[in-house]
Amino acid sequence: MRSLLSAFAAVLMLAVTASSGFAADAKEHRVAIQVDQNDPAVMNLALNNATNIMEYYKSKNEAVQIDIVTYGPGLHMLRADTSPVHDRIKQIVNASFPSTIKFSACGNTKQGMEKHEGKAISIIPEAEVVPSGAVRLSELQEQGWSYLRP
Repeated sequence: MRSLLSAFAAVLMLAVTASSGFAADAKEHRVAIQVDQNDPAVMNLALNNATNIMEYYKSKNEAVQIDIVTYGPGLHMLRADTSPVHDRIKQIVNASFPSTIKFSACGNTKQGMEKHEGKAISIIPEAEVVPSGAVRLSELQEQGWSYLRP
């Protein structure tokens, strides 16, 4: 009788684990999105893409990691003084759970803009400065991330 109960408990545990989404082969969803234009339409399209991707996976009870990488003129998306989409970025970050969204600002571009403008440039708090936007995209792709350019 004891072995029958043990077998039943093992089958029950297996069924609960399989139905709750804890499968060992669950695919990781990771998407890198490039923004290299100082164009609010392109910036909003990138944010639309990110939102749609997060909503799709949320409807499937799955999460996705998204990194929006900006460089060149696209850095304006993440500049505290010139971003036309900062309020929208805040909203998307706050609504992203269970997914995660990250914003990477190119350090090379930031340094170049600071030299050209003769002043320090602040990046929005939701973003992180990376050494190079192009290198960041390349490294993410080498790690198996999907790539989008709106």
